[in-house]
Amino acid sequence: MSRVRYSFSAGPATLPEEVRRQVREDLGDWHGTGISVLEASQWDPRLLELFRQVEADLRELLAVPDEYAVFFLHGGASNQFAMIPMNLLRGRDRADYLHTGLWSGKAAEEARRYATVNVAGSGAGSGFRRVPAQDELCLDEHAAYVHYTPVETVHGVQFDYVPETGDVPLVADATAALLATPVDISRFGAVYASAQKNLGVVGMTLVIVRRGLIGDAAPFTPTTFDYAVHLRTGSRFTTPPAFPWYVTGLVLDWVRDQGGVAEVVKRGRRRAEVVYSAIDASGIFTAPVEDRARAWTNVVFQLADPSMTSMFLDAAESEGLYGLQGHSAVGGVRASMYLGMPEEGAHTLAGFLRDFERRHG
Repeated sequence: MSRVRYSFSAGPATLPEEVRRQVREDLGDWHGTGISVLEASQWDPRLLELFRQVEADLRELLAVPDEYAVFFLHGGASNQFAMIPMNLLRGRDRADYLHTGLWSGKAAEEARRYATVNVAGSGAGSGFRRVPAQDELCLDEHAAYVHYTPVETVHGVQFDYVPETGDVPLVADATAALLATPVDISRFGAVYASAQKNLGVVGMTLVIVRRGLIGDAAPFTPTTFDYAVHLRTGSRFTTPPAFPWYVTGLVLDWVRDQGGVAEVVKRGRRRAEVVYSAIDASGIFTAPVEDRARAWTNVVFQLADPSMTSMFLDAAESEGLYGLQGHSAVGGVRASMYLGMPEEGAHTLAGFLRDFERRHG
């Protein structure tokens, strides 16, 4: 069976072709070692050097200051919904959360197991079609931290600013934002991101934490959830997620070859503009999110006649455009275009939208 033309899946997302090609080679023989990259021992000096190099490349590409620790941890970002309060409450009993969609809501709900959560800003009143402005935030100066999700992948909402939180550390679930939008690490206390959007494949989460915030985890924190343990062991307290870590290294190499983070961010914005322009010019498609809050990585839209959604999705898949169904929580259509999506994919989707309207509008 031939590969689909373009996958708009929300995750795992499309990988750059160059990365897929290198993975195929290394699955059989990793750099002439005679073993697959899947089989390399966590103590193999060559794998340890790979881990070191991936962190160095990440620090360079994202301009991560020395006062931040970088962890490559098992699991998805949902683990961090618990690890953040366990590690960053630091003896306090309250935290601020901005609720702008499904994932920030889940993060706040998990945090309520450990602290009093103040919803300092919300998009719920608009049906999550906008983000609260800075002057709408009701921040608690005594909060241990402020948590927000710069890009909500389900509702297709994106912050167009970084919240100002004064002396209170800002924490970001940057799963869809990292390498896709400008992120100044120095403005945050902690940033975390599941790998399967822009950083590689499922099974690993990148966590970047200011070192001064590490070391005062709640007494009930499991050992494997304590950032201080991962700092001490170099993210290898248990057998590390070696394969996702390796793929992230390939992705970072690819980003550098493309001209760096600024260049791939520009491409991502162009992809989004191409698809949004086609929707805005249409008489049968609508994008519900306010213009200033539209996500670049996740274009959420609807058909004016919802009964045509299934027909649209079937027609798209028959044209090799895969994974366009909206999240089950909101329905509709969603085109996820992460770092690995070529610009031609966005143009192909925009052309399909115009063609579908000519045939069925």
